[in-house]
Amino acid sequence: MSEPTLLWGGRFESGPSEVFQRFSWSLHFDRRLLAVDIAGSQAYASALARVGILAPEEAAAIREALAAIPEPPPDAPDEDIHTYVIRLLKEKAGALADKIHTGRSRNEQVSLDTRLWLRGEIDSTCALLRGLMAALLNFAGPHTATVVAGYTHVRRAQPVTWGHYLLAYFEMFARDHERFRQARARVNLMPLGSGALAGSGFPVDRQGLARELGFDGVTNNSMDVSADRDWALDFLSAASIAMLHLSRLAEDWILYSSDEFGWLDLGDGVTSGSSLMPQKKNPDSLELIRGKSGRVFGALTSLLTTMKGLPMTYNRDMQEDKEPLFDAADQLAGSLDMARVVVQTTKLRLAPPLQAAEEGWLVATDLAEALSRSGVPFHQAHQLVGRLVLESVKQGKLPGAWTGADLHAFDPRFAPEMAQLMNPAEGMKTRTAQGGTAPATVEAALAQARLRLENMS
Repeated sequence: MSEPTLLWGGRFESGPSEVFQRFSWSLHFDRRLLAVDIAGSQAYASALARVGILAPEEAAAIREALAAIPEPPPDAPDEDIHTYVIRLLKEKAGALADKIHTGRSRNEQVSLDTRLWLRGEIDSTCALLRGLMAALLNFAGPHTATVVAGYTHVRRAQPVTWGHYLLAYFEMFARDHERFRQARARVNLMPLGSGALAGSGFPVDRQGLARELGFDGVTNNSMDVSADRDWALDFLSAASIAMLHLSRLAEDWILYSSDEFGWLDLGDGVTSGSSLMPQKKNPDSLELIRGKSGRVFGALTSLLTTMKGLPMTYNRDMQEDKEPLFDAADQLAGSLDMARVVVQTTKLRLAPPLQAAEEGWLVATDLAEALSRSGVPFHQAHQLVGRLVLESVKQGKLPGAWTGADLHAFDPRFAPEMAQLMNPAEGMKTRTAQGGTAPATVEAALAQARLRLENMS
């Protein structure tokens, strides 16, 4: 096995102890940064050539050697991915490798690599979000007028359409998409040239490096770069909110697919059975999404706690950013992909949610508003409909059993034509204000959502 390469050591009489190596070395998790570490070093070699530290042919030789570095084997004897790359670079390029760290600190290199990696993860996350949002819109398309019960406090509240319900989650995930794009803007600033904390002692072209690596600009303060993990926290915050939304969707659909609700049929491909009970069809995919939200929340809390008491600038505590960041990205990506497949393979049963809307006095608000439109002050209308509901509950009388004559006999302020509002589909038609659940309004919102999705990137 090759000997490890250290990026420090001249001041030490002996190397790190075996215990310290096991405790502090990070190649086992930061190995996923190999490609971005190589890309950053290749760009930095070009920058060193532009300031005369490397001859053009030397920079070309370093770039070529870097491109040939393979994935680290499981038993690689290196502290982290950066020292692995340097060791392999020395094996391939010889003494030239000793020049690659001229004016460059591992602090800024770590920031660069993680930003480059995270930039790609955010792009992938946004694509997964768009896939989920497209699935929601496809599901909503046939159901812009399909009546279901809407809930507050897990109690039947007002009738809505299934399409309107699905568009609510579209809006949540659209905000998530926006948050990730905002986070990407803060991630996508180039830190090279900051040194360990005081800036580079060589006139490297930071703007040129930024352009070569696809950054939008450069960081403004070298001390801030060394101390900063706000951009990672931005991602973890956005990831946590997205997982919160996924978990709420999962909770809804776990309930709606239960025998007690019976609204949804989950696809066989996203459910599992019981090792003991032959009849079971369990919503494991949704339960796992709901459970994984805790891991992502924990990642955000972990990094917040790590950073909260650190003095300026870099401290080794900050190595603890990567495992929660990597895990959160993995769990979020898996959950978004899983949620998309769930949405694509779930079917709505029409009768149970309509029955819930018809039987639960969800039309009460529609009646009260009809009375208000007829001139009855709303507070009085509210009281009157409340008495009607109470009497109906005592008699075991469902809304649809009331005729126009019955209503008028109960109280003359009820016009006989108000009996049509006992059909939940009728009252919904009044909710035409933008953002409402009237079928025509939902149709328009769906069309607008499709257009917005087409313009997202």
